[in-house]
Amino acid sequence: MKLKSITIKNFRCYQNSISVDFDDITTFIGKNDIGKSTVLEALEIFFNNDIVKITKEDANVYTDNKDVVIICDFCDLPNEIVIDSDSKTTLGKEFLTIQDDTLRIKKIFDCSKSKPSVDTFIIANHPQTEFAGSLLEMKEKELQKIVKERNLDVKLKGNPQMRQAIWNSYSDLKLQETEINVSKPKEDAKRIWENIEKYLPVYALFQSDRTSTDSDDEVQTPMKYAIATAIAEATAEIGAIQNKVQERAMEIANNTLSVLKNLDARVANEITPQFDAPNQTKWNSLFNVRMNTEDGIPLNKRGSGIRRMILVSFFKAEADRKTRVSTKKDVIYAIEEPETSMHPDYQEIIINSFKNLASLGNSQVILTTHSPNLSKELPADSIRFVTRDANGFPIIKKGNNILPEIVKTLGILPDLESIGKVQVIVCVEGPTDVIAIKSFNRCLHERYNDLVNIEDDKRVVIMPLGGSILKHWVSQNYLSKLDCKEVHIYDRDVPNYGDTIDNLKKRSDGSWGVQTQKYEIENYLHPKAIKEVYDVEIDTTQNNVPENFAKAISEKREFDGRMKSNRAKIYLSKVFEEAMTLDYLEEMDTCGEIKQWFEDITKMLH
Repeated sequence: MKLKSITIKNFRCYQNSISVDFDDITTFIGKNDIGKSTVLEALEIFFNNDIVKITKEDANVYTDNKDVVIICDFCDLPNEIVIDSDSKTTLGKEFLTIQDDTLRIKKIFDCSKSKPSVDTFIIANHPQTEFAGSLLEMKEKELQKIVKERNLDVKLKGNPQMRQAIWNSYSDLKLQETEINVSKPKEDAKRIWENIEKYLPVYALFQSDRTSTDSDDEVQTPMKYAIATAIAEATAEIGAIQNKVQERAMEIANNTLSVLKNLDARVANEITPQFDAPNQTKWNSLFNVRMNTEDGIPLNKRGSGIRRMILVSFFKAEADRKTRVSTKKDVIYAIEEPETSMHPDYQEIIINSFKNLASLGNSQVILTTHSPNLSKELPADSIRFVTRDANGFPIIKKGNNILPEIVKTLGILPDLESIGKVQVIVCVEGPTDVIAIKSFNRCLHERYNDLVNIEDDKRVVIMPLGGSILKHWVSQNYLSKLDCKEVHIYDRDVPNYGDTIDNLKKRSDGSWGVQTQKYEIENYLHPKAIKEVYDVEIDTTQNNVPENFAKAISEKREFDGRMKSNRAKIYLSKVFEEAMTLDYLEEMDTCGEIKQWFEDITKMLH
């Protein structure tokens, strides 16, 4: 399950209802004390109410209303859920979605109390025809009675099956947006919510300004979430243990009840055994991981820079781990101001780790920052700009039209010294193509030292035109005023790119462009290189290498569903970086096409 959006109302500075949607990576940018962290903390209250707990002071101070409302929409819903014994169903069949593949959960916190209470609702297009709207609240005997009255052909066992039969017997269910209260113990509605909670993402909030105490070391280190993630990924195993315990405990309880019936049947008939299973939070509390330095000093007693280096290492390790291991549990990593106490070199490492994590399918990353340097490294379409309207109310904007406002607000400027040296801009389709081009250049430099060194030569800039990051937008505005030549290298799989190349040919400044002779850039990967990294056999002479790789790696690693093409490209980028050699490249590019690119770029420099 992935977080699709959040709506907040009457929470702190957000008096009016405000909604924001989330991508795989989402970045909140704005000035200090504008409401960036408030969104992350609203999510923490929604998911955990732990690191940040709701208090009576959280209701907006400019209104008499003390109800704080937090609504989250989720997509990528589970294919099925189990609510009682072996009865399987889906959220769609139970009419618990607001639209196709979207689950909407609403929580209302009553902050008029010293310790706020919470009511949880599922907002869905739900049946309203006579009994049809209350089936989730009915016990098995009540459902059986309706089945018999309507003479339906369905077994009188398994509540989901009986509900389906009853709903199917109506010609018009009169679906209507309905708030279903799932916080009260009402039969299957309660059990369904308990199972939905198991599928919700793990939300891990890392704050930049929490105090560090002996009992609170997990705030400054990610080990708490290492345990939460491990438990989430072991749900099936834990469930098997829990079922075994339940089976044995209920057997003992029923045996006891049987003996009691022989002693006093009247008393025995008034007793029903009930098994209460521990929730995930209780499992989390059973385990602990601490990281002490060699001299025995706890990590939370070390400097903030050291603690943040551990944070960098955690995210880089998670990105690496998730490229190797299939994980079916979604995790949301929310990090406030990751640049805090961080050297610029480490900032770049952690941002790259965030990007890698966000590309792997089971992770979302949410950031806040007001750092110009960090902002420049972020995908432009990930940015949510937090500012205020003419009346002083906080608003959240997105889209390319906000970039000039961000540049003006944060003072983001390009590296003018470097831009003054730029002579050639190499334009490619996306970030993975940048990795491929740099990899080809590295391989060729093993033998041809006279070619331009793309990685180090400041006269050449590689710019991905798709999913561009903010620094490229900024730089492009300045570079458009400079006398820079352009080289465009595109895959052959998109014929429309030929129009761009034709326009380049009309210029008289020496700019040029090509489409690859092979179908796409991944066709230049050597099969042995892929085999070395992922131990799968891929014929890279065939079209659609990412799709074929996705199929092979999904079957090998048992991913939850088929890996998508964009994610496969990220995985294959690792092959470009770590396994491609000059020999491999020359075997795949027998006509020297790629070498010719760099020879022509080298001739453009002076």
